[in-house]
Amino acid sequence: MNYILFDSLSWNDLKPLTFTRPIAELRCGILTIREKWNLYLKTECSYKTQAYLQQKFPLHLQNNNVYINAQCLPNASLIAEIRALDINSVLMQNDTVIALACTGEFPENVDNFTHIQTKSECAQILFPWHIFLLNTSEIESDFELLTKGRTSQVLSETNRVIAPHNIFVEKGASVECATLNAQTGKMYIGANAQIMEGALIRGPFALCEHSSIKMGAKIYEGTTIGPHSKVGGEVQNSVIFGYSNKGHDGYLGNSVIGEWCNLGADTNNSNLKNDYSEVKVWNYTTQRFKKTGLQFCGLIMGDYSKSAINTMFNTGTVVGVSANVFGAGFPRNFTPSFSWGGPHGLDVYPLAKSVATAQRVFERRGKIFSQIDNDILAYIFAETEQFRRF
Repeated sequence: MNYILFDSLSWNDLKPLTFTRPIAELRCGILTIREKWNLYLKTECSYKTQAYLQQKFPLHLQNNNVYINAQCLPNASLIAEIRALDINSVLMQNDTVIALACTGEFPENVDNFTHIQTKSECAQILFPWHIFLLNTSEIESDFELLTKGRTSQVLSETNRVIAPHNIFVEKGASVECATLNAQTGKMYIGANAQIMEGALIRGPFALCEHSSIKMGAKIYEGTTIGPHSKVGGEVQNSVIFGYSNKGHDGYLGNSVIGEWCNLGADTNNSNLKNDYSEVKVWNYTTQRFKKTGLQFCGLIMGDYSKSAINTMFNTGTVVGVSANVFGAGFPRNFTPSFSWGGPHGLDVYPLAKSVATAQRVFERRGKIFSQIDNDILAYIFAETEQFRRF
């Protein structure tokens, strides 16, 4: 069978993180959702996503295809049920399509399909805050998936290590003079990653390839640092997708940060309201603030966005794509994409300047900002104009 991960209606609820990617490219745990499905299915899944994203994230069709709802996180029992699907059958969880098997393209409706209710527990990412809520359990499951039957590299004796059997170190990683407490959960240290002297880290924790934890950093449970990122200061139960920097002191908690972001020195976010009440977060579907059911919720930041030194983000703040936040005081709880400013007010950050900055940032990492990337940003700029009524 040919496996395809499709965007559900939750794609819109997961903005700004999904403005620049399909749901399958969200990172939760150590891996992205697509990487999890690839490992479980032992194949390469493709994407059925929004038209403006499809060229960067291609769809590969064959005669017989299994479409899997990308908001679902895989597990062994769910995989068995999906593999057992016959053509023109659909696996459901109540009214939600989990997976369907068919010939050719994605069907307009599945009324005539054979409906099967799943017996598996299926964790799903429906809103941005689900990423950090599920991150602890996903680190644990991804750890088993990635390390089963393999042997870890040996940690240097300069480190203070608790429960070393719960730590896996990939080839090329460097860890010196750090304190690692894996008694509280698994730790994964990716290939060519670095943990510098004096870092204090508690599991569950994931540091992906070519990323670094800076000297004296304090990293708490449930944190994932995606590939090619640099992190210092204090971080708790947060996910950084990759190619992003929080290189200096400052607090990041119960947050999700996209790719190509930079948090300036002493950037801090609140993750708890002064009156301990439920946090509300901007939702792109309703275009209003939505109750999360959470007491702790920090910063959700889309790709290419940045904060200046000493920036303070209030509880449950959403920052869109390619925004630049600066100035004294707390900015609004919702900063639209392609905005420039902060508490004193916002101006439009022109598309041409955004693209020029992205090109320079890509060049610093040895990457090419392609015409496809340019077109995606141009589409998002036009799509989000309604929110920039300054």
